[in-house]
Amino acid sequence: PTRTIKVPAPGLLRSPQLSLQFRRFADCQGVKSGLSMVDWHLVKEMKPPRTQQEWEAEFQKYQQFPEFKILNHDMTLPEFKFIWYMEYSHRMWGRAVGLAYLLPAAYFWHRGCLSPPLKGRVLALCALVCFQGLLGWYMVKSGLEEKPDSYDIPRVSQYRLAAHLGSALVLYSASLWTGLSLLLPLHKLPETKQLLRLRQYAHGTTALIFLTALSGAFVAGLDAGLVYNSFPKMGERWIPDDLLAFSPVLRNIFENPTTVQFDHRILGIASITAVTALYFFSRKIPLPRRTRMAVTSLLAVACMQVGLGISTLLLYVPTPVAATHQSGSLALLSMALWLMSELRRVPK
Repeated sequence: PTRTIKVPAPGLLRSPQLSLQFRRFADCQGVKSGLSMVDWHLVKEMKPPRTQQEWEAEFQKYQQFPEFKILNHDMTLPEFKFIWYMEYSHRMWGRAVGLAYLLPAAYFWHRGCLSPPLKGRVLALCALVCFQGLLGWYMVKSGLEEKPDSYDIPRVSQYRLAAHLGSALVLYSASLWTGLSLLLPLHKLPETKQLLRLRQYAHGTTALIFLTALSGAFVAGLDAGLVYNSFPKMGERWIPDDLLAFSPVLRNIFENPTTVQFDHRILGIASITAVTALYFFSRKIPLPRRTRMAVTSLLAVACMQVGLGISTLLLYVPTPVAATHQSGSLALLSMALWLMSELRRVPK
């Protein structure tokens, strides 16, 4: 029989002990390292602690913040080093991504290789890279704040996490779109009503896929994947009884883990339905081989992503499967953008 974990939503818990028990169970599913580095310096933090004294000083800084006091008060220095290096790697990778944008942009700009429209895109992409880094620190700060009146455990704001992920998705999408526009020649497709409808469907499906991926940030931020671990029903019901437990009702959409998981399921089902309908509609229209490959790839990745999502849920959100599911959302978005690029109008 399918096992079901039904834990009260963290925001609904009246007991701090129960809330901590829920989070500790969540932490067993994967390493939580985002709050291990408690300050931010663009250049200074690139040099990690080396001596025992430096590590102890860094550990003492971490001990001043809620995550250690409430959740990790029994953590040892070697354990702290492990989560610190995970966060350090993430930050250094972010800086490497920034340099991968800024240095080539400066080089090609200086050489005069960029057209005026492309210069605007390059400036926008570089600005997004810088904004993404600042938004990441703004997100982390929300998890370092003391909340004496709250029974909830230390965590970053799901709103800021969604903003950070959304900014990353916009940056990736804009980069991929720019690359596809430069590398793939346009098809001279006849502007029929069917093609116009297909183009509109592709745009709408891409927007739905983007929204579904963004909703995953709220699932991760609230550990909502651990509230109901059955499919297709949520526990014994199609619609759980605590779906609208918060007041006012609008709070449930973004703060109630049950509602957040329910919404993510609905968006996922809507996405695979839209992709399937798009595929069958495209079969009625004569399309170039490359465009046909884009449509087929979109359907294949969508099916894979649904399978990964259901597996993540039924297996209680193991980190490797959850990370693959997150990567799958980016792959699915990439296929949708590829199809949109294939269906672009030829400029007059």
